[in-house]
Amino acid sequence: MSEIQARPSKTDSGVALPAYQMRIGGEWREAVSGARFESVNPFTGEPWASVPDGDARDADAAVRAAEAAQTGAWGAATGFERARLMHRLADIVERDAAELAELETRDNGKLLREMRGQMDYLPAWLRYFAGIADKLQGDVIPSDRPNYLIYTRHEPVGVVAAIVPWNSPLMLLMWKLAPLLAAGCTVVVKPSEHTPVSALEFARRVDEAGFPPGVFNVVTGVTPEVSRALVAHPGVRKVAFTGSPGVGKAVAQAAAGHFARVSLELGGKSAQLVFPDADLDAASNGLIAGIFAATGQTCVAGSRLLVHHRVQDALLERLAARTREIVLGDPMAADTEMGPLANAAQFATVSGFVERARADGARVVAGGRPDPGHGGLFYQPTILTDVRPEMEVAREEIFGPVLSVLTFAEEDEAVRLANATDFGLGAGVWTNDVRRAHRVAHALRAGNVWVNSYRVVAPNVPFGGTGASGWGRESGLESVREYTETKAIWIELAGATRDPFKLG
Repeated sequence: MSEIQARPSKTDSGVALPAYQMRIGGEWREAVSGARFESVNPFTGEPWASVPDGDARDADAAVRAAEAAQTGAWGAATGFERARLMHRLADIVERDAAELAELETRDNGKLLREMRGQMDYLPAWLRYFAGIADKLQGDVIPSDRPNYLIYTRHEPVGVVAAIVPWNSPLMLLMWKLAPLLAAGCTVVVKPSEHTPVSALEFARRVDEAGFPPGVFNVVTGVTPEVSRALVAHPGVRKVAFTGSPGVGKAVAQAAAGHFARVSLELGGKSAQLVFPDADLDAASNGLIAGIFAATGQTCVAGSRLLVHHRVQDALLERLAARTREIVLGDPMAADTEMGPLANAAQFATVSGFVERARADGARVVAGGRPDPGHGGLFYQPTILTDVRPEMEVAREEIFGPVLSVLTFAEEDEAVRLANATDFGLGAGVWTNDVRRAHRVAHALRAGNVWVNSYRVVAPNVPFGGTGASGWGRESGLESVREYTETKAIWIELAGATRDPFKLG
């Protein structure tokens, strides 16, 4: 039975939808309940696919399948075999990047060119971490006793629950998947109810690459039940979560109930600091990239502009002019620069933030309302000035195309304003003074600092935040350690007996 059109599904108008199934233990399955839900295209507002609505029973089946793989063929595979399969999967993803990008755009409404760029980059993560899979070697530790050989092993932590958001589903899944496969773990993926399809399509590529059944499992569901069941499941030894701080806190608390490890990649209220010696054209372009690319729906959105008062007017003139020219429209179209928000709840959230900011004294210099030319879930790219540090729009994550502008007079003031947040994910520094660049980058409380650029990632560079932005790191060599346990092994060499009542 194929995972597509396993059960014909139709909209109210009688249009047939592709009907997907979940992937559990190498099999395509319906939900135990038989229930289904529809994924809605944010641009058209119409359902475009049908997926199973799983519950705790499906989550349990997936964890058990992952456990079986962990103790079976996958657990017995060498790092060289894991690397071979990861390279094979990278080739398949590279081949199918265009198709996967279109699926992502239909699911979340982001630009096709944005999603195509992400899909084209995914194989780099698989290849980088495949290169680590066969090099996870321990150390021989010098002993203070001549009759002992001591060494360490880095062993897989076990079954991982990967809970993935809707804004960049496969990219944020890959940041978890590549290092956990390199470490030898298995995974149960819970995609967002807003973007369930791409993970199911990705499962087909994992199968084609030849991974043993149960290594990669996907359970879909429209309510939080599946995620809660996974986080609390005693068979899950690590939870890798990307989402909001509120949910992240609940995830950490639930996982602690059975001592599961947790890594949290949460939100941000990232500042971009523009100093008076900065290249204002470059800074303006970087600010646009930081807040209006991806319709502002990114954890590292540069949603706060801190600009020196001497260059405020000159920068805002450039920034507002470019913002008013941003082309909104069909995310599949090549000339579109900003698509719709991903869902109705996010649209309401963005609208509410702007209206409350206006009532609180902020001034709109660009945008500030739903886009009249498109309707639906389109919101204009918005710039707010006269923003005070204590205002909601300067403190809370909006996750939409809204830039709050604050000014400063001195470098220390800029750093203080940038750090005046519970978040600590990203920051941008715009200056041509190399000494200031390093000084400020060191002083900022953020896991990622870009100087004269913004929103750049790579598979070999750690990504993560501090405070309300979470803990742990994704990407980079150290991310593999998030998925391993270190075991110390002592080998007594002399065969001598010792005093049993004395340590050592």
